Amino acid sequence: MEPRLIFQDEHMLVLDKPPGWVVNEADTTKNFLTIQKWLQENFDYEISKDKQLRSGIVHRLDKETSGLLLVAKTHGAFENLQKQFKERVVEKTYIALAHGEVVEKSGEISATVGRLKWNRRKFGVVPGGREALTRYRIISNYPASPSGRQMPISNEKYSLLELYPKTGRTHQIRVHLKYLGHPIVSDKTYVGRKTWRRDTKWCPRLFLHASEISFIHPGTGKKISFESKLSEDLQRALTMLE
Repeated sequence: MEPRLIFQDEHMLVLDKPPGWVVNEADTTKNFLTIQKWLQENFDYEISKDKQLRSGIVHRLDKETSGLLLVAKTHGAFENLQKQFKERVVEKTYIALAHGEVVEKSGEISATVGRLKWNRRKFGVVPGGREALTRYRIISNYPASPSGRQMPISNEKYSLLELYPKTGRTHQIRVHLKYLGHPIVSDKTYVGRKTWRRDTKWCPRLFLHASEISFIHPGTGKKISFESKLSEDLQRALTMLE
């Protein structure tokens, strides 16, 4: 699967990123498909070849996260959109399937996020970490599988959530849901190896999708919004629960 172009004008692009794609190029991503390289090869706008500006990529999504990604086409649009992210003007919505039953219909998770000293590849809620706030609401709860049901799913409950990160820390949603006691399904980094192996029998990758984004258009000054439906692999996983 290649990235899907949702919107384009003289100022910017909006992409639907498939899972398995790394957003930015780096020394450690040479063996991976990257959005940045794909942009360089398929587009020829003002900053498409500018490595310092990451070919106009304004923010990032984790490798296994799918969904909406903004790309600026000019220096002016890049600075404008970056400023909107820093000032928290941009509104983002994610959909995640979490382990267990989240009881509160809506709420927020406010806990500092930082890199773990004993594992620099992972993040967690740590003293001295950066301020992080995630709001959420429940879309639906899935009951435990009926007794005797021949499915690769464990006999536990699940919660489909809509999440609204108000800050943009690395792995923020994944860490916050882990902290809440409801790690995301098939999250290899935070759900635990045994559970991850069981999860991937019916949900092949991290169940996290960037579904909506709203911001001020850098050219017109008007607020615009875009949506992305759940990808087919995640839809199939929900069907397994249903």
